[in-house]
Amino acid sequence: MKDMSPLEELRHSAAHVLATAVLRLFPDAKLDIGPPTDSGFYYDFELEHKFTTEDLEAIEAAMKKVSKENQKFECVEVEREEAKKMIAEIGQEEYKLGRLADIPEGDAISFYRNGEFLDLCAGSHVGYTKKIKAFKLLSIAGAYHRGDENNKQLQRIYGTAFPTKDELNEYLEQLEEAKKRDHRNLGRELGLFHIDEMVGQGLVLWKPNGTIVRQELEKFISEELTKQGYSQVCTPHVGKLDLFRTSGHFPYYQDSQYPPIIRRDCLEELASEGCTCAELSNKLEEGEIDGYLLKPMNCPMHIRIYKSEQRSYRDLPIRLAEFGTVYRWEQSGELSGMTRVRGFTQDYAHLFIREDQLQDEIQGCLGLVKLVFSILGMDNYRVRVSLRDPESDKYVGEVAAWDKAEEALRQAVKALGVDYVEEIGEAAFYGPKIDFVVKDVIGREWQLGTVQVDYNLPERFDLAYVGSDNQDHRPVMIHRAPFGSMERFVGVLIEHFAGNFPTWLAPEQVRILPMNDDLLSHADEILEKLKDANLRGSIDRHSGKLGAKIRKAETDKIPHMLVLGQREKEEGKVSVRSRVSPDLDGPMPIDELISKLLEDIKNKALPEQRFAAEDA
Repeated sequence: MKDMSPLEELRHSAAHVLATAVLRLFPDAKLDIGPPTDSGFYYDFELEHKFTTEDLEAIEAAMKKVSKENQKFECVEVEREEAKKMIAEIGQEEYKLGRLADIPEGDAISFYRNGEFLDLCAGSHVGYTKKIKAFKLLSIAGAYHRGDENNKQLQRIYGTAFPTKDELNEYLEQLEEAKKRDHRNLGRELGLFHIDEMVGQGLVLWKPNGTIVRQELEKFISEELTKQGYSQVCTPHVGKLDLFRTSGHFPYYQDSQYPPIIRRDCLEELASEGCTCAELSNKLEEGEIDGYLLKPMNCPMHIRIYKSEQRSYRDLPIRLAEFGTVYRWEQSGELSGMTRVRGFTQDYAHLFIREDQLQDEIQGCLGLVKLVFSILGMDNYRVRVSLRDPESDKYVGEVAAWDKAEEALRQAVKALGVDYVEEIGEAAFYGPKIDFVVKDVIGREWQLGTVQVDYNLPERFDLAYVGSDNQDHRPVMIHRAPFGSMERFVGVLIEHFAGNFPTWLAPEQVRILPMNDDLLSHADEILEKLKDANLRGSIDRHSGKLGAKIRKAETDKIPHMLVLGQREKEEGKVSVRSRVSPDLDGPMPIDELISKLLEDIKNKALPEQRFAAEDA
C-alpha cells in the first residue's frame, strides 16, 4: 500500500468514483490509470465516443449517485497469476496488464473494490464513497498512454476534490481568477507573443509588445550583473556532439533533446552500408559519428570560454553571463503557452571560483534572486534544496564531491534565514541546487530561480587555475539563473500582474486621449515630450467619445491615460487617469507628470505604488 496524505487518499478515491461512473454510462470504456495530483485527480480512458462538456455533467451526476450509495473501499491482495485472471474478468487487459507488469516481482499486488467497480491499485483510499462529497469535474484533454506520443492517445478527465464544500468553492473561485489571468489569452489580447503552427509548437514568436517586456527585464538584470562584476558573453545555438558528450548532456538527456544534426553525405554513406536506426544511435553514443546538436544547455560553451585562457587564482571568481537560447524536445501534450516550450532563452550565468570563495559567491547569487523577486512583488516563495539520490545511477562524479556541494548549499540556505525543505533525487545530474518556488497572487506555485553548485563539470572538462603555489588547481562552478527561462518567467509575470504590468515594464506606458480632433496637434507636442523623456506613449486618434477611449485604454492595460481637453491645452496641463486612480487627478503640468513617471520607473514601483516616492 502506498503512503498518501488524507487529501491524496480523498482524491485518489474520487478518481475511482469517476471510473465507476464512466463505466456505468460507457461500459465499453477501457481504463488506464487514475492517480491523485497536486490539485485534484484524473483518469485516462480509451473510448470511441469523444467526451463532451455535456458528458461531464452526466458523469458528475453519476458520481454523486455513487457517493450517496456509500460503497465501501475494500482491498484484495492476490498473486500475479490470479491478478491476470481478475483483469481478464473485468475486460481491462489492454492497459491493466501493462501496469501489472510494472509491479516488481515479489511486491504485493492489490485490487480495490467499491460496489461493482474493481481496479488494479496500490491504494490507499478513504473508507466509504460517502466521504467524497466536495468534488468537481473540470476538463477533458488528450493524453498519450505513458506520456509517449508514439502510443495511442487516450481521453483524460480532470477533476478535483476537497474535504469540504467551502474549500472546493474557494478553489473553483481561484480557477476562475486563473482563467482571467491566463497568459495565453492575455498574450494574444495584448499583442505580447504568438505561437504559430507553421513555425512549430513550443517555439515562441515575441511580438513588439512582448519584446519590450523582455528587453526591460534583460536591461534590469544586466545592470545588476554589471554591478556584481559579471561579464556577458554570446555563444552559438549549436555545438559539436563531442562537447555535449564530455559534459554528459548527450546521451544522458537524449530523450529530451532534438536529434543530432549529421551531414547528409555521412547519412547517405551509412545508409548505403545498411546501417539501421539502432546502429546509428549506438554509433552516435559511442562517438563514432561526428555531428552537431542544438544546445540543450549553455554550460559547456561557457566552460570552453573559461578554458580558452590560462587562469590564475588572482583572476577568480570569473562570472560569465548570457541570455542564451536552448532547445529541448518536450512532448506535445506537455506544451503550454510560454510556460512549457521547446525553445527558450535562459538568463544563465556560470561562476568559476576557488573553493574558499564558495559561500560568498552562493550568497551573492541568492541575493540576486531575492532582489528580482522583491522588485516584482513576488516575495511569497519557498526554498527547496534538491539533492542527489544515492540509489540512482543518473548522477555523475565522486560521492565526496557531491557531499561537499550539498553541504555548501545547506550552509548557504541556512544563512539566508528562510525555511527550506530537502528533496532527494531532484538534483541536476552534475550537482545539487537551491530552487525558489514562487507562489503567485492566486496561490499557484512556479519553480523559477535556481542556484547550483558543481564540482563535476570542471572535472569532466579538466578545468584548472594556477594557484599561489604555482600548481594547477581545480575550480568549482556555480550555475545560477534568477529568471530561469525568459519565456516561462514572462508567462508567469503576465498572470501574476493579470497583464497590468508596472510602468517600467508596460509596453505602452502612457496614452494620450484628446477629447476632439482639434486637439490632435497639441497631443502630438505632448507625445514628443514623452518620447524625449524615453517614455513609451501613443495618441488615441479615433473620433469616438472620451468614455470609449478610456474603456479601450483600460482593456489594453495602459498604466496612465492623459485626458486632454481645451482647458488643459490652454493651461498647458493634462488630467491624469491611472489604473490605481480611476478618477481624474486635477490638471497637472506635463513636465511635472514626466518627472513623477520617471521617478516611478527608476524605483520600479509596482502597480499599486504609483508615484510612491512622492507619496512617501
